[in-house]
Amino acid sequence: MPKHYDLYQLEDMAGGDKEFMTTVVETFLTEIPPDLQSMQTAIDNDNHRMAYQFAHKMKPNLEMFGIDLIREISAMERWSDTNKPTSFIRPQLEIIVTSINNAIAEMKKDWKM
Repeated sequence: MPKHYDLYQLEDMAGGDKEFMTTVVETFLTEIPPDLQSMQTAIDNDNHRMAYQFAHKMKPNLEMFGIDLIREISAMERWSDTNKPTSFIRPQLEIIVTSINNAIAEMKKDWKM
């Protein structure tokens, strides 16, 4: 059983269609890493709005795979509406990056991708 992600919602949505599930996992593994990198770059460049856009874009995919980062993503979204420095959001960014990278590594192994 996966430790860093959960298939409950995906299995429910797929209705047992393993091919569909594989496609969704492949899409996640293709789209999330560059979005995560773009969000990190936006934060490094103090681009609050761009960080918000990537955090918001990733949120439904993370939820679908049971990657519980709602507090951190919500904090990122709230931070984007402030003038607070990037140091304010770095702890949440570290949790997001670590959690997503752990899930990606585990998915690649579990799905042999």
